[in-house]
Amino acid sequence: MPTITPLTENEKKHRVEDHDNGHGRRPPTDKRTGGGGDNDNWNDRPQGNRGPREKLGRFRLAVFFALSGDLMFFVAIVSAFFVSQTTGHYNAYNQYINEWLPTAIPPILWLNTAVLILSSISIEIARRQMFRENDVMDEWLGLGKPITRRAIPWVAATIVLGLGFLIGQWMAWRQLAAQHVFFRSNPSSHFFFLITYTHAIHLFLGIGALVATLVGLYVSRQLEARQILVDSTAWYWHAMGLFWIFLFVLLAFFQ
Repeated sequence: MPTITPLTENEKKHRVEDHDNGHGRRPPTDKRTGGGGDNDNWNDRPQGNRGPREKLGRFRLAVFFALSGDLMFFVAIVSAFFVSQTTGHYNAYNQYINEWLPTAIPPILWLNTAVLILSSISIEIARRQMFRENDVMDEWLGLGKPITRRAIPWVAATIVLGLGFLIGQWMAWRQLAAQHVFFRSNPSSHFFFLITYTHAIHLFLGIGALVATLVGLYVSRQLEARQILVDSTAWYWHAMGLFWIFLFVLLAFFQ
């Protein structure tokens, strides 16, 4: 029976230089950017061939188009928000009435914002772990999963922080209800609940993507598939964080 001898460091180096992982494909690293996944040289091949770089680009483009639609939706809400602030009506005595009453922001939203920023940091660490050049070679050559093992705790931490944010949002809604401020109380509260509900739904979808990513890190056998999962989910999560910061500033300072 033939015996399998582990590759020496010199042999591994030659395989990397020859772009050989046993499957004829180039390892997904980026010597020019330190493995951050941007401007990578995954597929430095003749025109017409497709490889991991094209796959990553297609997934990023899909995330971009999805987020563009979300951005337009939130811009429409914000536009209606400012219009409603200055819109009123005349009563029976010909007096102009503006029903806009600013909604006091529950203090827990400040903590929620900090939690979401921390979650964005944790998923970015996970994303960068998946493109670490020094370790990705071993994983690409099938010599273990060092980068995946390091990324898993950060993805799990992001899920926990995301759930913490949603719990905080629920507590904020409860606090407003205790003050008898509801969705239909006045135009300001209407927009407050509309904005926070909509963002919470998008973040819940992001948590679903994080859970799928965590499962994929365990079960997927292809390194490039695991990298694409983490990368795409991270960009979506970053966008949700930026959206929230913008919306929170709007609710806190522009009512």
